[in-house]
Amino acid sequence: MGYLSQADHTIVSDAVAEAELTTSGEIVTVLADRSDGYGDVVLVWAVALSFSAMSLFAMVPQPFMDLWDSLVGGWTHVWTTGELATMTISLGLLAFALGWLLLSWDPLRFALTPSPVKSARVHARAIKHFKVGAERRTHGRTGVLLYLSMREHRAEIVADQPIAEKVPAEVWGEAMADMLAEIKEGRIAEGLAAGVRDVGKVLSEHFPRAEDDQNELPDRLIEV
Repeated sequence: MGYLSQADHTIVSDAVAEAELTTSGEIVTVLADRSDGYGDVVLVWAVALSFSAMSLFAMVPQPFMDLWDSLVGGWTHVWTTGELATMTISLGLLAFALGWLLLSWDPLRFALTPSPVKSARVHARAIKHFKVGAERRTHGRTGVLLYLSMREHRAEIVADQPIAEKVPAEVWGEAMADMLAEIKEGRIAEGLAAGVRDVGKVLSEHFPRAEDDQNELPDRLIEV
């Protein structure tokens, strides 16, 4: 199920169409649920839990052995090297499975994913969407992508090379701030529309609309 209603989609599409009235730039908006599945992060955490469990058993084995003896009848016995090895491996496998199961729950997985990892994945996915949907697809290579990734709570603005050469990355800061201010209040469509308007103003200064300008990219919001 998408995040936005048809009315919300219209708000964003109308903002794109209006912003492009004064510039030859083409603005593309993409709203994503997430930028990655973070399966590698789940694996790292599961392995870490596994080795932690085995290390804990190696350091203080007696409580584990007493617990096992109580579960199998309460009789103590002398543990052999093979039994100790089996217990160590079993604890590691159990911890690995438990970690994998717990981190399959989205809120916990995203909470335990390091912030730099999320930022890098969002940036990489924004670049990928840009290359597919906007890069080199306009006559003057004037495409700009506004990308919002909901699960990571991050956004990216990616511009075609001719735009990047004239507009420093920090110039997009105001557009990003206005966009995120609305989104943090739950107004996703309004936030995207605010970002689009700010990007449009910047583009109109450096890439004003020509008389024969044509709309080369769709104005609609792409929700993935």
